[in-house]
Amino acid sequence: MLRSLRERFRRSTDASAPSIEEGKRIYAIGDIHGRFDLLEALLGTIKEDIDREPLSGQVHLVFVGDLIDRGPDSKAVVSKVRELCQTTPCTALMGNHEEILVSILEGNIDALGFFLRLGGYETLLSYGVDRSLLDNGSDNEILAAMRERIPDDHQAFLRGMPSAYGSGDYLFVHAGIRPGVPLDAQSENDLHWIRQDFLKSKANHGKIIIHGHTISPEIDERANRIGIDTGAYSTGHLSAIALEGIARWHLTTC
Repeated sequence: MLRSLRERFRRSTDASAPSIEEGKRIYAIGDIHGRFDLLEALLGTIKEDIDREPLSGQVHLVFVGDLIDRGPDSKAVVSKVRELCQTTPCTALMGNHEEILVSILEGNIDALGFFLRLGGYETLLSYGVDRSLLDNGSDNEILAAMRERIPDDHQAFLRGMPSAYGSGDYLFVHAGIRPGVPLDAQSENDLHWIRQDFLKSKANHGKIIIHGHTISPEIDERANRIGIDTGAYSTGHLSAIALEGIARWHLTTC
């Protein structure tokens, strides 16, 4: 059974505490990886949270990437997030899994085997690509099926994902940032893929970086970064962090 938790609500009177811009509440959602069931549950929890904690400003959803792969319902996840981003304030960031898929659709067929091993096999099944073709077809045949089965509007949505979103003292990305490089000079490769050089850094990056990509048992708050990937596809825990003014709190499904 799915249930949801709301935890660690915090308000601070410290005027120097990091904050987002006024008149907004952000819910940043971690890596979904094809778990449409958990996405639906978490969106329900977010709605309940808004009802419990009324706000005078605007709610903005931020998805930190990796909507797809590994879980069984990537197509449904992309459909839902795309719909949300058409109808509500919403930003869906590109993760490394979206980057690989887009590169293949644009002709980088050499990445196809890696994509399938990384969970793309399940993604393509969700889009209706035949299992026997995935098991026995040539790379060119699979690519042709991908281009046919993944709707044009989904392909356009995935291609159009930005790599970063900022609000106040926070920057939202998929994987992290390259320490020592100005935030406006970060490479997309680092924003989508970086791991240890970012995770082990204790440097002040100028903003608190909220990211996914690296799984932790629960939301991982550090002085300079907050990791919100709690391994939804395998753990059943899809998490979000809420921010309003200088307050922040956690939501999760379990």
